[in-house]
Amino acid sequence: MSVLLAAAAALTLTSCGGGSSATSTASKKVDGYPLTLTSCGKKAEIKAPPKRAVSLDQGSTEILLSLGLADRMAGTGTWTDPVLGSLRKDNAKVERLADRYPSFEKVLAQEPDFVTASFLATVSKGGVADRAKFAELGVPAYVSPSDCAGKDNSGDGDGSRVKTLTMDTVYGEVRDLARAFGVRERGERLVSELKGRVAKATKDIHASDATLLYWFANSDAPYIAGCCGAPGIITRELGAKNVFDDTREEWPQINWETVADRDPDVLVIGDLTRKSQTAESAKKKIEFLESNPVTKNLTAVKKKRYVLLSGQAMNPTIRTVDGVEQVADALREFGFAK
Repeated sequence: MSVLLAAAAALTLTSCGGGSSATSTASKKVDGYPLTLTSCGKKAEIKAPPKRAVSLDQGSTEILLSLGLADRMAGTGTWTDPVLGSLRKDNAKVERLADRYPSFEKVLAQEPDFVTASFLATVSKGGVADRAKFAELGVPAYVSPSDCAGKDNSGDGDGSRVKTLTMDTVYGEVRDLARAFGVRERGERLVSELKGRVAKATKDIHASDATLLYWFANSDAPYIAGCCGAPGIITRELGAKNVFDDTREEWPQINWETVADRDPDVLVIGDLTRKSQTAESAKKKIEFLESNPVTKNLTAVKKKRYVLLSGQAMNPTIRTVDGVEQVADALREFGFAK
């Protein structure tokens, strides 16, 4: 029997009253359950607090770890950066199924009772598996609302923002996941902590004279942030300006000649550890910027005004707050904060 069929059979047995610990818990009535979460247009019914969750993107993984749920996680996948230092010990307790998308078979082998993802693409065709496949096996799947609320994902790229993203949507994801696991108070504490950090980082700062450019990856056809995703949150919180705030595409690929025409004051650079694009690390990006004839004369390059952020800080996650803090510190250092 294939791994997929074996895992599916195990899940079928579990749903029919098999002997797993997750099943015995699910068969008992738990206050507040079943509950339903709606995300990205689909409902997921959760019959009991998950005990074998699989988190398929780093952003959702770090939320679960921040909620103290490592002991209720059966696996993780899709990483762009090292885990937050404060979460390293707990993360080591959870099996990493793959650095990129784990196979559907490998996920099912963990006998998950809940699946969560940061991006719709992760649980769509071309990702791990469509949510419908998980639903067929009785596994509820949740997708971060930050990747679909007010966002059009119908094109071939990373989508475009119909409505401007705010941290409230990220906070909503924290609350949803805390509710799913029956730890609402932990969710409220985490949201309060994140809000406090944003307030502290942005106190008495209004960098209206600073123009910023956010470069995520790829030196050949660079992915540059548009107005209204996670980089937009950072920019608006600090009162600065994104030189490409005239596009609502999440990460349009923009040629370097156009970048040179905009000539930003500060370059916010993704420092990634993955190896799927050209110039992933900040070191490689800076080497390119300082040697390429089109980019080496940019104001930010000549003055070495670089801010290095993790990929997760440039995605709509709890680490976007790290981005607010780091860019705020840099703007003060560069003399742009008022």
